[in-house]
Amino acid sequence: MAANYDYDEAPATYDDANRQDLGYDPNFVPDSVKSFVVHLYRHIREKNVYEIHQMYEISFQTLSDRLFKDTPWPSVDAVAHYVDNDQVFCLLYREMWFRHLYARLSPTLKQRIDSWDNYCSLFQVVLHRVVNMQLPNQWLWDMVDEFVYQFQSFCQYRAKMKNKTEQEIVLLRQFDQAWNVYGVLNYLQAFVEKSNIIQILEQEKEGLEQFTATDGYDYSGGSNVLKVLGYFSMVGLLRVHCLLGDYQTGLKCLLPIDISQQGVYTSVIGSHITTIYHYGFANLMMRRYVEAILEFNKMLLYIYKTKQYHQKSPQYEQILKKNEQMYALLAICLSLCPQTKLVEETVNSQLREKYGEKMARMQRYDDEAFAIYDELFSYACPKFITPSSPSFEEPLVNYNQDAYRLQLKLFLHEVKQQQLLSGVRTFLKVYSTISLGKLANYMEVDEPTLRTILFSYKHKTHAVDSDGKIISNADVDFYIDDDMIHVVESKPVKRFGDYFLRQIVKLEGVINDMDRIRLE
Repeated sequence: MAANYDYDEAPATYDDANRQDLGYDPNFVPDSVKSFVVHLYRHIREKNVYEIHQMYEISFQTLSDRLFKDTPWPSVDAVAHYVDNDQVFCLLYREMWFRHLYARLSPTLKQRIDSWDNYCSLFQVVLHRVVNMQLPNQWLWDMVDEFVYQFQSFCQYRAKMKNKTEQEIVLLRQFDQAWNVYGVLNYLQAFVEKSNIIQILEQEKEGLEQFTATDGYDYSGGSNVLKVLGYFSMVGLLRVHCLLGDYQTGLKCLLPIDISQQGVYTSVIGSHITTIYHYGFANLMMRRYVEAILEFNKMLLYIYKTKQYHQKSPQYEQILKKNEQMYALLAICLSLCPQTKLVEETVNSQLREKYGEKMARMQRYDDEAFAIYDELFSYACPKFITPSSPSFEEPLVNYNQDAYRLQLKLFLHEVKQQQLLSGVRTFLKVYSTISLGKLANYMEVDEPTLRTILFSYKHKTHAVDSDGKIISNADVDFYIDDDMIHVVESKPVKRFGDYFLRQIVKLEGVINDMDRIRLE
Protein backbone atom coordinates (compact mmCIF):
# COMPACT_ATOMS: atom_id res chain seq x y z
CA MET A 1 0.00 0.00 0.00
CA ALA A 2 1.25 3.45 -0.80
CA ALA A 3 2.39 5.75 1.94
CA ASN A 4 -0.21 8.22 3.14
CA TYR A 5 2.17 10.47 5.03
CA ASP A 6 -0.28 13.28 5.73
CA TYR A 7 -3.77 11.80 6.08
CA ASP A 8 -6.90 13.80 6.61
CA GLU A 9 -8.89 11.62 8.97
CA ALA A 10 -12.33 10.52 7.91
CA PRO A 11 -15.19 11.77 10.09
CA ALA A 12 -16.66 8.34 10.84
CA THR A 13 -15.58 6.26 13.80
CA TYR A 14 -15.57 2.50 13.83
CA ASP A 15 -15.91 0.38 16.92
CA ASP A 16 -17.36 -2.97 17.96
CA ALA A 17 -20.78 -1.51 18.71
CA ASN A 18 -21.60 -0.40 15.17
CA ARG A 19 -19.80 -3.10 13.16
CA GLN A 20 -22.89 -5.27 12.77
CA ASP A 21 -25.07 -2.26 11.84
CA LEU A 22 -22.85 -1.61 8.83
CA GLY A 23 -22.84 -5.28 7.86
CA TYR A 24 -19.22 -5.91 8.83
CA ASP A 25 -18.28 -9.34 10.17
CA PRO A 26 -14.63 -9.40 11.29
CA ASN A 27 -14.57 -13.20 11.00
CA PHE A 28 -15.84 -13.41 7.40
CA VAL A 29 -12.98 -13.88 4.93
CA PRO A 30 -13.88 -13.54 1.22
CA ASP A 31 -12.20 -15.98 -1.16
CA SER A 32 -10.15 -13.18 -2.75
CA VAL A 33 -8.75 -12.27 0.69
CA LYS A 34 -7.92 -15.94 1.41
CA SER A 35 -6.04 -16.09 -1.87
CA PHE A 36 -4.31 -12.78 -1.11
CA VAL A 37 -2.98 -13.77 2.33
CA VAL A 38 -1.97 -17.28 1.20
CA HIS A 39 -0.01 -15.98 -1.79
CA LEU A 40 1.52 -13.07 0.15
CA TYR A 41 2.62 -15.46 2.89
CA ARG A 42 4.17 -17.81 0.34
CA HIS A 43 6.04 -15.00 -1.44
CA ILE A 44 7.39 -13.68 1.89
CA ARG A 45 8.65 -17.16 2.79
CA GLU A 46 10.28 -17.44 -0.66
CA LYS A 47 11.75 -13.90 -0.42
CA ASN A 48 10.17 -13.01 -3.75
CA VAL A 49 10.46 -9.23 -3.36
CA TYR A 50 8.95 -8.40 -6.76
CA GLU A 51 5.75 -10.39 -6.13
CA ILE A 52 5.51 -9.08 -2.55
CA HIS A 53 5.74 -5.53 -3.88
CA GLN A 54 3.05 -6.18 -6.51
CA MET A 55 0.67 -7.67 -3.96
CA TYR A 56 1.39 -5.03 -1.34
CA GLU A 57 1.27 -2.01 -3.62
CA ILE A 58 -1.44 -3.08 -6.12
CA SER A 59 -3.48 -6.09 -4.91
CA PHE A 60 -3.99 -4.79 -1.36
CA GLN A 61 -5.14 -1.42 -2.70
CA THR A 62 -7.44 -3.02 -5.29
CA LEU A 63 -9.09 -5.31 -2.71
CA SER A 64 -9.45 -2.40 -0.30
CA ASP A 65 -11.22 -0.30 -2.93
CA ARG A 66 -13.48 -3.18 -4.00
CA LEU A 67 -14.36 -4.90 -0.73
CA PHE A 68 -13.36 -2.70 2.20
CA LYS A 69 -13.99 0.87 1.15
CA ASP A 70 -15.90 1.72 4.34
CA THR A 71 -15.00 -1.19 6.59
CA PRO A 72 -11.85 -2.75 8.05
CA TRP A 73 -10.27 -5.88 6.61
CA PRO A 74 -11.07 -9.25 8.26
CA SER A 75 -9.51 -9.67 11.70
CA VAL A 76 -6.11 -11.30 12.06
CA ASP A 77 -7.69 -14.21 13.97
CA ALA A 78 -9.87 -14.96 10.95
CA VAL A 79 -6.91 -15.28 8.55
CA ALA A 80 -4.25 -16.71 10.89
CA HIS A 81 -5.01 -20.38 10.14
CA TYR A 82 -4.51 -19.76 6.40
CA VAL A 83 -0.87 -18.78 7.11
CA ASP A 84 0.02 -21.51 9.65
CA ASN A 85 -0.55 -19.02 12.50
CA ASP A 86 2.82 -17.49 11.62
CA GLN A 87 3.50 -14.83 14.28
CA VAL A 88 5.55 -12.48 12.10
CA PHE A 89 3.09 -12.60 9.19
CA CYS A 90 0.16 -11.96 11.57
CA LEU A 91 1.98 -8.91 12.99
CA LEU A 92 2.61 -7.63 9.46
CA TYR A 93 -1.04 -8.25 8.53
CA ARG A 94 -2.25 -6.32 11.60
CA GLU A 95 0.10 -3.46 10.74
CA MET A 96 -1.58 -3.25 7.31
CA TRP A 97 -5.01 -3.71 8.95
CA PHE A 98 -4.52 -0.69 11.23
CA ARG A 99 -3.03 1.41 8.42
CA HIS A 100 -6.13 0.72 6.30
CA LEU A 101 -8.34 1.64 9.28
CA TYR A 102 -6.53 4.97 9.75
CA ALA A 103 -6.73 5.76 6.03
CA ARG A 104 -10.39 4.88 5.42
CA LEU A 105 -12.07 5.38 8.80
CA SER A 106 -11.33 7.07 12.10
CA PRO A 107 -9.96 4.75 14.80
CA THR A 108 -11.32 4.63 18.33
CA LEU A 109 -9.02 5.19 21.30
CA LYS A 110 -8.90 1.42 21.96
CA GLN A 111 -7.85 0.79 18.35
CA ARG A 112 -5.12 3.44 18.62
CA ILE A 113 -3.79 1.68 21.71
CA ASP A 114 -4.02 -1.74 20.02
CA SER A 115 -2.07 -0.41 17.05
CA TRP A 116 0.68 0.80 19.41
CA ASP A 117 0.82 -2.66 21.02
CA ASN A 118 1.08 -4.27 17.59
CA TYR A 119 3.95 -1.99 16.57
CA CYS A 120 5.72 -2.79 19.85
CA SER A 121 5.35 -6.53 19.23
CA LEU A 122 6.46 -6.25 15.58
CA PHE A 123 9.45 -4.06 16.36
CA GLN A 124 10.52 -6.28 19.26
CA VAL A 125 10.59 -9.26 16.88
CA VAL A 126 12.69 -7.34 14.31
CA LEU A 127 15.08 -5.99 16.94
CA HIS A 128 15.60 -9.11 19.06
CA ARG A 129 15.05 -12.06 16.73
CA VAL A 130 16.50 -13.20 13.43
CA VAL A 131 13.95 -12.13 10.81
CA ASN A 132 14.95 -14.07 7.69
CA MET A 133 12.91 -12.27 5.05
CA GLN A 134 13.19 -9.50 2.48
CA LEU A 135 10.44 -6.89 2.15
CA PRO A 136 10.08 -4.13 -0.45
CA ASN A 137 11.51 -0.75 0.50
CA GLN A 138 8.04 0.75 -0.03
CA TRP A 139 6.57 -1.43 2.73
CA LEU A 140 9.46 -0.81 5.13
CA TRP A 141 9.22 2.95 4.53
CA ASP A 142 5.45 2.81 5.08
CA MET A 143 6.00 1.10 8.45
CA VAL A 144 8.24 3.89 9.73
CA ASP A 145 6.12 6.59 8.12
CA GLU A 146 2.86 5.22 9.52
CA PHE A 147 4.41 4.70 12.95
CA VAL A 148 5.34 8.38 13.13
CA TYR A 149 1.99 9.44 11.63
CA GLN A 150 -0.01 7.44 14.19
CA PHE A 151 2.10 8.94 16.99
CA GLN A 152 1.35 12.42 15.64
CA SER A 153 -2.35 11.56 15.26
CA PHE A 154 -2.54 10.20 18.82
CA CYS A 155 -0.93 13.34 20.28
CA GLN A 156 -3.43 15.52 18.41
CA TYR A 157 -6.31 13.29 19.51
CA ARG A 158 -5.23 13.22 23.16
CA ALA A 159 -4.80 17.01 23.22
CA LYS A 160 -8.49 17.54 22.40
CA MET A 161 -9.65 16.91 25.96
CA LYS A 162 -12.72 19.09 26.09
CA ASN A 163 -15.21 16.59 24.64
CA LYS A 164 -13.65 13.35 25.91
CA THR A 165 -16.03 10.83 27.46
CA GLU A 166 -15.42 9.41 30.91
CA GLN A 167 -14.56 6.04 29.35
CA GLU A 168 -11.91 7.65 27.13
CA ILE A 169 -10.36 9.46 30.09
CA VAL A 170 -10.20 6.18 32.04
CA LEU A 171 -8.45 4.52 29.07
CA LEU A 172 -6.00 7.41 28.71
CA ARG A 173 -5.11 7.12 32.40
CA GLN A 174 -4.82 3.34 32.22
CA PHE A 175 -2.68 3.22 29.05
CA ASP A 176 -0.58 6.32 29.69
CA GLN A 177 2.50 4.68 28.09
CA ALA A 178 0.77 4.16 24.73
CA TRP A 179 2.40 6.36 22.08
CA ASN A 180 4.70 7.85 24.69
CA VAL A 181 7.20 10.16 23.01
CA TYR A 182 10.17 8.42 24.65
CA GLY A 183 8.91 5.04 23.48
CA VAL A 184 8.56 6.29 19.89
CA LEU A 185 12.02 7.87 19.88
CA ASN A 186 13.57 4.81 21.56
CA TYR A 187 12.24 2.42 18.91
CA LEU A 188 13.47 4.58 16.04
CA GLN A 189 16.87 5.05 17.69
CA ALA A 190 17.06 1.32 18.47
CA PHE A 191 16.60 0.52 14.77
CA VAL A 192 19.41 2.92 13.87
CA GLU A 193 21.80 1.42 16.45
CA LYS A 194 20.90 -2.29 16.09
CA SER A 195 21.10 -2.14 12.28
CA ASN A 196 24.59 -0.56 12.37
CA ILE A 197 23.35 1.54 9.46
CA ILE A 198 25.61 4.50 10.31
CA GLN A 199 28.68 2.25 10.18
CA ILE A 200 27.40 0.64 6.95
CA LEU A 201 27.04 4.05 5.28
CA GLU A 202 30.53 5.03 6.47
CA GLN A 203 32.00 1.82 5.07
CA GLU A 204 30.17 2.42 1.81
CA LYS A 205 32.09 5.68 1.35
CA GLU A 206 35.30 3.64 1.55
CA GLY A 207 34.02 1.11 -1.00
CA LEU A 208 33.57 -1.67 1.58
CA GLU A 209 29.74 -1.89 1.38
CA GLN A 210 27.14 -1.91 -1.41
CA PHE A 211 24.08 -0.71 0.52
CA THR A 212 22.98 2.11 -1.81
CA ALA A 213 23.99 0.30 -5.00
CA THR A 214 21.59 -2.55 -4.13
CA ASP A 215 18.87 -0.22 -2.76
CA GLY A 216 19.36 -1.88 0.62
CA TYR A 217 18.44 -5.38 -0.60
CA ASP A 218 20.57 -8.37 0.32
CA TYR A 219 21.21 -10.49 -2.77
CA SER A 220 23.29 -13.03 -0.86
CA GLY A 221 20.21 -14.60 0.72
CA GLY A 222 20.11 -12.52 3.91
CA SER A 223 17.49 -10.06 5.17
CA ASN A 224 17.13 -6.37 4.38
CA VAL A 225 14.47 -5.66 7.03
CA LEU A 226 16.57 -4.42 9.96
CA LYS A 227 19.08 -2.48 7.84
CA VAL A 228 16.45 -0.64 5.80
CA LEU A 229 14.25 0.04 8.84
CA GLY A 230 17.34 1.52 10.52
CA TYR A 231 17.98 3.67 7.47
CA PHE A 232 14.40 4.97 7.22
CA SER A 233 14.30 5.48 11.00
CA MET A 234 16.82 8.31 10.59
CA VAL A 235 14.23 10.07 8.41
CA GLY A 236 11.57 9.18 10.99
CA LEU A 237 13.66 10.78 13.74
CA LEU A 238 14.03 13.95 11.66
CA ARG A 239 10.27 14.10 11.25
CA VAL A 240 9.51 13.49 14.94
CA HIS A 241 11.97 16.17 16.07
CA CYS A 242 10.47 18.64 13.58
CA LEU A 243 7.02 17.91 15.02
CA LEU A 244 8.47 18.65 18.46
CA GLY A 245 10.18 21.86 17.25
CA ASP A 246 13.71 20.52 17.91
CA TYR A 247 15.18 21.23 14.49
CA GLN A 248 18.86 20.97 15.37
CA THR A 249 18.48 17.45 16.78
CA GLY A 250 16.37 16.45 13.78
CA LEU A 251 19.06 17.55 11.33
CA LYS A 252 21.72 15.84 13.43
CA CYS A 253 19.81 12.54 13.15
CA LEU A 254 19.87 12.82 9.34
CA LEU A 255 23.61 13.58 9.10
CA PRO A 256 24.67 10.01 8.12
CA ILE A 257 22.56 10.29 4.94
CA ASP A 258 24.18 12.41 2.24
CA ILE A 259 21.15 14.12 0.72
CA SER A 260 23.30 15.74 -1.98
CA GLN A 261 23.50 12.26 -3.55
CA GLN A 262 21.00 9.65 -4.67
CA GLY A 263 20.35 7.14 -1.91
CA VAL A 264 17.91 4.53 -0.65
CA TYR A 265 15.70 7.41 0.57
CA THR A 266 15.18 8.43 -3.10
CA SER A 267 14.05 4.91 -4.08
CA VAL A 268 10.60 5.56 -2.54
CA ILE A 269 8.84 8.78 -3.59
CA GLY A 270 7.17 9.20 -0.18
CA SER A 271 10.49 8.88 1.62
CA HIS A 272 12.18 11.30 -0.81
CA ILE A 273 9.54 13.99 -0.36
CA THR A 274 9.28 13.57 3.43
CA THR A 275 13.06 13.79 3.82
CA ILE A 276 13.50 16.96 1.77
CA TYR A 277 10.33 18.64 3.11
CA HIS A 278 11.38 18.24 6.76
CA TYR A 279 15.06 18.89 6.02
CA GLY A 280 14.17 22.12 4.22
CA PHE A 281 11.70 23.21 6.91
CA ALA A 282 14.22 22.59 9.70
CA ASN A 283 16.83 24.66 7.85
CA LEU A 284 14.29 27.44 7.31
CA MET A 285 13.54 27.60 11.04
CA MET A 286 17.28 27.69 11.81
CA ARG A 287 17.82 30.57 9.35
CA ARG A 288 19.85 28.41 6.94
CA TYR A 289 17.86 29.85 4.07
CA VAL A 290 20.32 29.06 1.29
CA GLU A 291 20.41 25.36 2.17
CA ALA A 292 16.59 25.25 2.36
CA ILE A 293 16.27 27.03 -1.02
CA LEU A 294 18.73 24.63 -2.70
CA GLU A 295 16.94 21.51 -1.47
CA PHE A 296 13.40 22.76 -2.10
CA ASN A 297 14.49 23.77 -5.59
CA LYS A 298 15.90 20.30 -6.37
CA MET A 299 12.84 18.52 -4.97
CA LEU A 300 10.33 20.73 -6.77
CA LEU A 301 12.19 20.30 -10.04
CA TYR A 302 12.20 16.52 -9.52
CA ILE A 303 8.44 16.45 -8.84
CA TYR A 304 7.81 18.68 -11.88
CA LYS A 305 9.68 16.22 -14.11
CA THR A 306 8.31 12.97 -12.65
CA LYS A 307 4.81 13.61 -11.27
CA GLN A 308 3.13 12.29 -14.44
CA TYR A 309 4.51 8.83 -13.62
CA HIS A 310 2.65 8.80 -10.30
CA GLN A 311 -0.81 9.86 -11.54
CA LYS A 312 -2.32 6.41 -10.94
CA SER A 313 -0.61 6.02 -7.59
CA PRO A 314 -2.62 6.34 -4.34
CA GLN A 315 0.12 8.76 -3.26
CA TYR A 316 -0.56 11.19 -6.10
CA GLU A 317 -2.74 13.60 -4.09
CA GLN A 318 -0.18 13.66 -1.29
CA ILE A 319 2.62 14.33 -3.77
CA LEU A 320 0.69 17.33 -5.12
CA LYS A 321 -0.09 18.59 -1.59
CA LYS A 322 3.55 18.42 -0.47
CA ASN A 323 4.54 20.04 -3.76
CA GLU A 324 2.29 23.02 -3.01
CA GLN A 325 3.53 23.23 0.58
CA MET A 326 7.15 23.28 -0.55
CA TYR A 327 6.40 26.08 -3.03
CA ALA A 328 4.92 28.06 -0.11
CA LEU A 329 8.04 27.39 2.01
CA LEU A 330 10.27 28.38 -0.93
CA ALA A 331 8.32 31.66 -1.24
CA ILE A 332 8.98 32.34 2.46
CA CYS A 333 12.71 31.54 2.09
CA LEU A 334 13.15 33.79 -0.94
CA SER A 335 11.24 36.63 0.73
CA LEU A 336 13.53 36.47 3.77
CA CYS A 337 16.66 35.74 1.72
CA PRO A 338 16.33 37.00 -1.89
CA GLN A 339 18.55 34.46 -3.62
CA THR A 340 16.55 33.82 -6.80
CA LYS A 341 19.74 32.92 -8.68
CA LEU A 342 19.75 29.64 -6.72
CA VAL A 343 16.39 28.62 -8.21
CA GLU A 344 16.01 26.84 -11.55
CA GLU A 345 14.16 28.64 -14.32
CA THR A 346 11.30 26.09 -14.35
CA VAL A 347 10.78 26.23 -10.58
CA ASN A 348 11.07 30.03 -10.53
CA SER A 349 8.43 30.30 -13.25
CA GLN A 350 6.02 28.08 -11.29
CA LEU A 351 6.77 29.99 -8.09
CA ARG A 352 6.04 33.39 -9.67
CA GLU A 353 2.80 32.02 -11.08
CA LYS A 354 1.66 30.75 -7.68
CA TYR A 355 3.07 33.34 -5.28
CA GLY A 356 4.56 36.20 -7.32
CA GLU A 357 2.03 38.78 -6.15
CA LYS A 358 2.20 37.67 -2.51
CA MET A 359 6.00 37.66 -2.52
CA ALA A 360 6.01 41.28 -3.73
CA ARG A 361 3.70 42.24 -0.84
CA MET A 362 5.81 40.28 1.67
CA GLN A 363 8.74 42.61 0.95
CA ARG A 364 6.86 45.57 2.47
CA TYR A 365 6.88 44.21 6.06
CA ASP A 366 3.58 45.89 6.98
CA ASP A 367 0.55 44.25 8.59
CA GLU A 368 -0.57 42.81 5.27
CA ALA A 369 2.88 41.27 4.74
CA PHE A 370 2.84 39.66 8.19
CA ALA A 371 -0.62 38.26 7.46
CA ILE A 372 0.76 36.62 4.29
CA TYR A 373 3.72 35.16 6.19
CA ASP A 374 1.22 33.83 8.75
CA GLU A 375 -0.96 32.36 6.00
CA LEU A 376 1.87 30.62 4.12
CA PHE A 377 3.52 29.29 7.28
CA SER A 378 0.21 27.93 8.62
CA TYR A 379 -0.50 26.23 5.30
CA ALA A 380 2.95 24.71 4.77
CA CYS A 381 4.26 23.86 8.26
CA PRO A 382 4.12 20.34 9.78
CA LYS A 383 1.33 19.51 12.22
CA PHE A 384 3.23 20.26 15.42
CA ILE A 385 2.45 18.24 18.52
CA THR A 386 2.56 18.55 22.29
CA PRO A 387 3.82 15.12 23.40
CA SER A 388 3.10 15.46 27.12
CA SER A 389 0.07 13.82 28.73
CA PRO A 390 -2.78 16.10 29.82
CA SER A 391 -3.38 17.01 33.43
CA PHE A 392 -6.53 15.14 34.40
CA GLU A 393 -6.94 17.10 37.64
CA GLU A 394 -7.46 20.52 36.07
CA PRO A 395 -10.55 21.55 34.06
CA LEU A 396 -10.23 19.67 30.77
CA VAL A 397 -9.27 21.95 27.90
CA ASN A 398 -8.07 21.49 24.32
CA TYR A 399 -4.35 22.14 23.85
CA ASN A 400 -3.85 20.62 20.39
CA GLN A 401 -3.02 24.04 18.84
CA ASP A 402 -0.52 25.15 21.50
CA ALA A 403 2.59 23.78 19.77
CA TYR A 404 1.56 25.27 16.41
CA ARG A 405 0.87 28.68 17.97
CA LEU A 406 4.29 28.66 19.66
CA GLN A 407 6.13 27.86 16.42
CA LEU A 408 4.11 30.46 14.51
CA LYS A 409 4.90 33.07 17.19
CA LEU A 410 8.64 32.29 16.98
CA PHE A 411 8.58 32.45 13.18
CA LEU A 412 6.72 35.78 13.02
CA HIS A 413 9.05 37.18 15.67
CA GLU A 414 11.95 36.34 13.35
CA VAL A 415 10.15 38.00 10.43
CA LYS A 416 9.57 41.19 12.44
CA GLN A 417 13.23 41.31 13.44
CA GLN A 418 14.10 41.45 9.74
CA GLN A 419 11.83 44.45 9.08
CA LEU A 420 14.64 47.04 9.03
CA LEU A 421 17.03 44.74 7.20
CA SER A 422 15.15 45.05 3.92
CA GLY A 423 15.86 48.81 3.96
CA VAL A 424 19.57 48.25 4.62
CA ARG A 425 19.78 45.73 1.79
CA THR A 426 18.09 48.12 -0.65
CA PHE A 427 20.74 50.80 -0.03
CA LEU A 428 23.63 48.33 -0.07
CA LYS A 429 22.51 47.10 -3.49
CA VAL A 430 22.83 50.67 -4.85
CA TYR A 431 26.25 51.62 -3.47
CA SER A 432 29.69 50.05 -3.61
CA THR A 433 30.89 52.36 -0.83
CA ILE A 434 28.92 54.72 1.41
CA SER A 435 29.72 56.54 4.64
CA LEU A 436 27.94 55.66 7.87
CA GLY A 437 26.68 59.23 8.22
CA LYS A 438 25.19 59.27 4.73
CA LEU A 439 23.42 55.93 5.14
CA ALA A 440 22.15 56.97 8.59
CA ASN A 441 20.74 60.11 7.01
CA TYR A 442 19.01 58.12 4.27
CA MET A 443 17.50 55.72 6.78
CA GLU A 444 16.51 58.57 9.13
CA VAL A 445 18.36 57.12 12.16
CA ASP A 446 21.42 58.22 14.13
CA GLU A 447 24.81 56.54 13.64
CA PRO A 448 24.77 54.39 16.84
CA THR A 449 21.35 53.05 15.81
CA LEU A 450 22.63 52.36 12.28
CA ARG A 451 25.59 50.41 13.65
CA THR A 452 23.13 48.30 15.67
CA ILE A 453 21.07 47.69 12.51
CA LEU A 454 24.18 46.71 10.54
CA PHE A 455 25.24 44.29 13.29
CA SER A 456 21.74 42.85 13.21
CA TYR A 457 21.99 42.47 9.42
CA LYS A 458 25.24 40.56 9.82
CA HIS A 459 23.68 38.33 12.47
CA LYS A 460 20.49 37.59 10.55
CA THR A 461 22.26 36.86 7.26
CA HIS A 462 24.61 34.33 8.86
CA ALA A 463 23.86 30.98 10.43
CA VAL A 464 25.72 28.03 11.92
CA ASP A 465 25.78 24.86 9.82
CA SER A 466 25.76 21.25 11.03
CA ASP A 467 29.57 21.30 11.35
CA GLY A 468 29.51 24.37 13.60
CA LYS A 469 30.85 26.66 10.87
CA ILE A 470 29.38 30.10 10.28
CA ILE A 471 27.79 30.33 6.82
CA SER A 472 26.41 33.36 4.98
CA ASN A 473 22.92 33.59 3.50
CA ALA A 474 23.50 37.11 2.12
CA ASP A 475 23.68 37.97 -1.55
CA VAL A 476 24.95 41.42 -0.47
CA ASP A 477 27.63 41.57 2.21
CA PHE A 478 29.77 44.43 3.55
CA TYR A 479 32.57 45.41 5.87
CA ILE A 480 33.25 48.71 7.68
CA ASP A 481 36.62 50.41 7.46
CA ASP A 482 36.76 53.51 9.69
CA ASP A 483 33.42 55.19 8.91
CA MET A 484 33.07 53.83 5.38
CA ILE A 485 30.88 50.88 4.42
CA HIS A 486 32.37 48.77 1.63
CA VAL A 487 29.83 46.56 -0.17
CA VAL A 488 30.71 43.09 -1.45
CA GLU A 489 28.05 41.75 -3.78
CA SER A 490 28.24 38.10 -4.75
CA LYS A 491 28.24 37.50 -8.46
CA PRO A 492 25.94 34.77 -9.75
CA VAL A 493 27.75 31.79 -11.22
CA LYS A 494 26.75 31.24 -14.81
CA ARG A 495 25.48 27.71 -15.32
CA PHE A 496 25.22 26.48 -18.86
CA GLY A 497 24.73 22.77 -18.13
CA ASP A 498 20.97 22.97 -17.48
CA TYR A 499 20.38 24.96 -20.65
CA PHE A 500 22.20 22.39 -22.79
CA LEU A 501 20.44 19.49 -21.05
CA ARG A 502 17.04 21.05 -21.82
CA GLN A 503 18.02 21.54 -25.46
CA ILE A 504 19.25 17.92 -25.69
CA VAL A 505 15.93 16.65 -24.31
CA LYS A 506 14.02 18.81 -26.82
CA LEU A 507 16.20 17.51 -29.67
CA GLU A 508 15.63 13.92 -28.60
CA GLY A 509 11.89 14.58 -28.59
CA VAL A 510 12.04 15.99 -32.13
CA ILE A 511 14.11 12.99 -33.32
CA ASN A 512 11.59 10.56 -31.74
CA ASP A 513 8.71 12.39 -33.45
CA MET A 514 10.54 12.19 -36.76
CA ASP A 515 11.19 8.48 -36.31
CA ARG A 516 7.46 7.87 -35.87
CA ILE A 517 6.64 9.57 -39.17
CA ARG A 518 6.45 7.09 -42.02
CA LEU A 519 7.96 8.38 -45.20
CA GLU A 520 5.79 7.88 -48.27
